[in-house]
Amino acid sequence: MSKYIFSIYFVFSFCLMQSQQKDSTAFSKEAFKPNRLIIGASTKKVTSKPQEEEKKKDAVPVKADRYGLRVGIDLFRLTWSLIDKNYNGTELAADFRLTKKFYLAGEFGNENKTTPDDLMNFTTNGNYYKLGVDYNSYENWTGMENIISFGMRYGVSTFSQTLNSYEIYDRNHYFQENPTVISGQKFSGLSAQWLEFVLGVKTQVFKNVFLGFSLRINHLVDNQKPEGFANLYIPGFNRTYNGKFGVGFNYTVSYLIPIFKKEVTSKKK
Repeated sequence: MSKYIFSIYFVFSFCLMQSQQKDSTAFSKEAFKPNRLIIGASTKKVTSKPQEEEKKKDAVPVKADRYGLRVGIDLFRLTWSLIDKNYNGTELAADFRLTKKFYLAGEFGNENKTTPDDLMNFTTNGNYYKLGVDYNSYENWTGMENIISFGMRYGVSTFSQTLNSYEIYDRNHYFQENPTVISGQKFSGLSAQWLEFVLGVKTQVFKNVFLGFSLRINHLVDNQKPEGFANLYIPGFNRTYNGKFGVGFNYTVSYLIPIFKKEVTSKKK
């Protein structure tokens, strides 16, 4: 009887071991599959991050500075011409962007001015041009093109002087006025050269449209004077009453003609 009981127990134990082995094998296979999927998914996520970052970088617009020619006209001289019957003048201004901060700049103009002085009346007529550079000291935000600049010009003027009339000064008269002499003498082929220090501002008010003004301090380098007469007014330089120094001012409206762009490179920290 004990043999039969032992045999039955042996067969039952063997069957139980086989079933456990199958279950463990199946479990290991099933457990391995999700692990492999998890590993694949994780690697997929890791590899997708650089691609997403590259897409984000591609979506960001590239920053670029515009380079072009800005041309304008001096509103101050136009207004002066309308108000003062003894003055007629026009000035054109232009600048071209060379680098991020430096601009090639210049002005060209014409002036015809009659000066009724105490002892004489004379008319100055001539052309002038100025050429130099400006440095923009203003740090613009993205998309802004405003300018706070300082620079220098070298100015050249060619002109003529006409002595319309003058008074003969007599220290001995008491009640009579000084006699006036009508002259009409003309002095042609005159010229002058000077250095000009400029401080200016330009602000964009509309797309490509700028308003600006500048203050100028002039130092006369060369002045060709006619015989028997002094150049009391020089086109582009202004009055010479203070010797070799003069001051100037202009108020311009200008338009930017874009030509090309340069990508802005970020500074490395």
